[in-house]
Amino acid sequence: MQSKATTPKQYLKELPKDRKEPIKLLRQQVLDNLPNGVEERMSYGMLGYIIPHSVYPDGYHCTPEKPLPFMNIASQKNFIAVYSMVLYAKKDLLDWFVEEYKIRCKYKLDMGKSCIRFKRMNDIPYDLIGELTAKVSAEEWIALYESLYKK
Repeated sequence: MQSKATTPKQYLKELPKDRKEPIKLLRQQVLDNLPNGVEERMSYGMLGYIIPHSVYPDGYHCTPEKPLPFMNIASQKNFIAVYSMVLYAKKDLLDWFVEEYKIRCKYKLDMGKSCIRFKRMNDIPYDLIGELTAKVSAEEWIALYESLYKK
């Protein structure tokens, strides 16, 4: 579900009541751990954390006019999602995340390539998402991104 909100504040205001607090807590963890060079803005109808063109002028290879994605948070129809581009691209980070998730959560990890789905609002590992956010700097993400996607 893509929001038509143009600012993070508007996005938060439009959330269903049961999603407001979990999204606010996730957002705060991300903001508290956001690497230098990564900014928050609306991206793809979600809360987006991107590397702006002022830091990485080439932008996203699929749509160069858009900034390089780093992470997103979204309220979807049946779950809250955290999308981590870095997790998708860095196997050792994915392995770390999967192991840590098992330690910190009671329920099985529900995950796609870059999408972590939280269907139970009472079992979101907020601190783990904060740690994930801080694991890779903007410079490391750009270098990894270029090594994988830029030909």
